[in-house]
Amino acid sequence: MRFSPTIMATADPAIPAARAWAARYQGQRGPALDLTQAVPGYPPHPELLARLGEAAGQRAAAGYGAIAGDEALRAALAEDASGFYGAAIGPGQVAITAGCNLAFAMAMKVLAAPGDNVLVPTPWYFNHEMALTMAGVEARPLPCSAAQGFVPDVALAATLLDQRTRAILLVTPNNPTGAVYPPEVIAGFAELARRRGIALVLDETYRDFLPNTVPHRLFSDPDWGEVLVHLYSFSKAYCIPGHRLGAVIAGEGFQHQLAKALDTLQICPARPAQQVLAWAIPALRDWRSDNRKIMLARAAACRAALNSDWIDAMGSYFAYLRLPEGAPDAMAAAEHLAAEQGLMTLPGPFFGPGQERHLRLAFANAEAERLAELPARLAGLGAGHATG
Repeated sequence: MRFSPTIMATADPAIPAARAWAARYQGQRGPALDLTQAVPGYPPHPELLARLGEAAGQRAAAGYGAIAGDEALRAALAEDASGFYGAAIGPGQVAITAGCNLAFAMAMKVLAAPGDNVLVPTPWYFNHEMALTMAGVEARPLPCSAAQGFVPDVALAATLLDQRTRAILLVTPNNPTGAVYPPEVIAGFAELARRRGIALVLDETYRDFLPNTVPHRLFSDPDWGEVLVHLYSFSKAYCIPGHRLGAVIAGEGFQHQLAKALDTLQICPARPAQQVLAWAIPALRDWRSDNRKIMLARAAACRAALNSDWIDAMGSYFAYLRLPEGAPDAMAAAEHLAAEQGLMTLPGPFFGPGQERHLRLAFANAEAERLAELPARLAGLGAGHATG
């Protein structure tokens, strides 16, 4: 059997690879500490769970729904986003998707064809690069440095665009670094995209864990639909990653073309969770705010457990660590930590070129007392002097 060249060029899934190392762990350091995948480390709201169970048992939820998602959820998200960004966003500018990964993949179907390229800041989220490679689209690296807080540079980006560039991708708060891009940087990228006649794809999966500030004013531009494609995920904010619901907020012209991808690749998003989230968005607003406080406390616990020499960046769900001198490179370090120390992390090379001295920790997965175990686990790298 022959396989597609693009699928053969696509990297293997990162999370299973990292967890395979942990299968060799014998428990010598106590229970394993899994900080690989960004999973909410606390349960969904109990009423949300109860409503999910009730909705799943309804006959209506077993039938097909609207291609772009149920109207009630689209309206609820449009109202919530309008309040969050201080701008008017309508239900017709919202499409519900089967998770944010699929939202990105389908958006790329609208914007780019095989042989095109999309500018992606590095370190990047590996599934974004995988989706582009699978589609025959080049993920063109835009290098970001620790010295600049892993915030991408607009001037450098301008030098990397060419006639085959179809979009610029930004992820803020960032995965894997946790970096939060300043509003003026986001605005600068929007202006660059507008000048070049390309799209700015803005993934704000972790927006609900930002402080109570407006992260950008792009939606205040009356012509935002000519340049902006916004991605959102319900997984983290509502602790329901298994229900696979995300969203694309974009202009109606983009939505018209997106409908082709929606109909072909998902037909419709899963119905039960859509029904419940239409209730949850307004009803659980205070609960979501409390969850932000939980994440801030876990970030503080992670920072307290580590000497600052380790931390190159931190925010939302993630700590991006620089391996100290004397420690092996990231691939060997991550394998050793998982197999011998019971600490599961993701090595920097999973996130693109030039990341051989970094590890990503999803600190959101663990309670503060578990994060206090980090120094002892990391000391197994032979670099205990660098831990707190």
